[in-house]
Amino acid sequence: MTVDRIKDTNEIYFPKLGWRFHIDPTAFKIGSIEIQWYGILITIGLLLALLYCFPRMKRFGLDTDRTVDAVIGGILGGIIGARLYYVAFNFDEYKKDSFGETVKAIVNTREGGLAIYGGIIGAIAVGLIICKVRKVKILPMLDITVLGFLIGQGIGRWGNFVNQEAFGENTSNFLGMTGGKIQDTIYTNATFIDGKLSDGSVDYLQTVHPCFFYESMWCLLGFFLLSWYSKRRKYDGQILLLYMSWYGAERFVVEGLRTDSLYIGSSDLRVSQLLSAVLFVVSVILQIVFYSKYRRDPESCVLYASTEESHRLIEEARRKRMGMPAEDIHAMMGDDDDEEFDDDFDDDFDDDDDEPSGSSILGDDDEDEESVPEAAAEKAEEAAEAVEEKAEDAAEAVEDKAEEVAAAVEEKAEEAVDAAVDKAEEIGDGIEEKYSALAESVDEKLSGASGKSTHNKKKRS
Repeated sequence: MTVDRIKDTNEIYFPKLGWRFHIDPTAFKIGSIEIQWYGILITIGLLLALLYCFPRMKRFGLDTDRTVDAVIGGILGGIIGARLYYVAFNFDEYKKDSFGETVKAIVNTREGGLAIYGGIIGAIAVGLIICKVRKVKILPMLDITVLGFLIGQGIGRWGNFVNQEAFGENTSNFLGMTGGKIQDTIYTNATFIDGKLSDGSVDYLQTVHPCFFYESMWCLLGFFLLSWYSKRRKYDGQILLLYMSWYGAERFVVEGLRTDSLYIGSSDLRVSQLLSAVLFVVSVILQIVFYSKYRRDPESCVLYASTEESHRLIEEARRKRMGMPAEDIHAMMGDDDDEEFDDDFDDDFDDDDDEPSGSSILGDDDEDEESVPEAAAEKAEEAAEAVEEKAEDAAEAVEDKAEEVAAAVEEKAEEAVDAAVDKAEEIGDGIEEKYSALAESVDEKLSGASGKSTHNKKKRS
């Protein structure tokens, strides 16, 4: 759709929807420091992700006291990774005359220049290192983390809207958009021949795809779907694989529409599109492999949240928050501070068919029986004794009730027999009286008064 030239760089226009927005990328200033909407939106997405993830750590068998360090490290690693990833493929834009000016240009992120894939890589790399140090199970941590990623991506993409960036090629659909800065960017990068756009160039007077909107909606939809399915996951790491395929498929398509893609050298290969394809294919293959194993042997796919190790660490953290002295915790729960875990980082991706039934499909969750807390054993013994006592009481009550029922039945039977005997005697007496009266009547008709005397004699005889 053709539009007029927009002179206000802060104006954003959706012609077919009739929407116009005037948004200054700078939200406000603190002295000489400008606070950008881009940073505010990313912060909002991050806070919403934390508000969602932390209360649900227990569902994945994780202790928040241990995971908080990994989360903080992951945030810092994500910011650094997002910037370095973008700079690595656009270094000519940041290379200055001196080393100091180059570094200053690299760390200045207020005007954008962050790559989401770099952020994901940086967050996961730093987060996993801290998980290893803090003895946090990696795959459950990644499962809950990617749900936070979807929230952050869904909200953070609106920073691209404010900055009028991450848009696509020309389109005539009803969501087509344009803006003052969008037109300036396209015009600056377009190739003209004899005053006309060369073939393949984007027309700055045509609406373009709102790629930020496509990705935002896809990520938020993915969050709701994967959050719902997380309660039904079959093995640790499944949500991670679903995220990889869900986001990889969307990014592969949307990246092909964008005009600001990062390329590998001077080739036509888009970095993010290639990486998305790899993520999608790898995740689909792994899902097929692991789901097949789950179908063959469901008992081998015990979630970490169901293991004794997870319960013990969560209970220990709860007692610490209650202010219980460390020596009491160790006496009741067992001291795990110096415990050596045999599973390494690579063990979380082990797919050995011979692993015991108590292990996760993607990680080894075996635990020595001697590590079971004494307090838990005592609680189990007390519970068993209580159940046994209740069972004995129930058995005695049933026996007493049975005796009462039997006595009542016997009494009712005796009463029924006595009533039957009485009724029979009454019937017998009635028959005898009727017989006597009938006999007397017959005697009188046959022989008169003498007949009565004769019958009485026979009766007395």
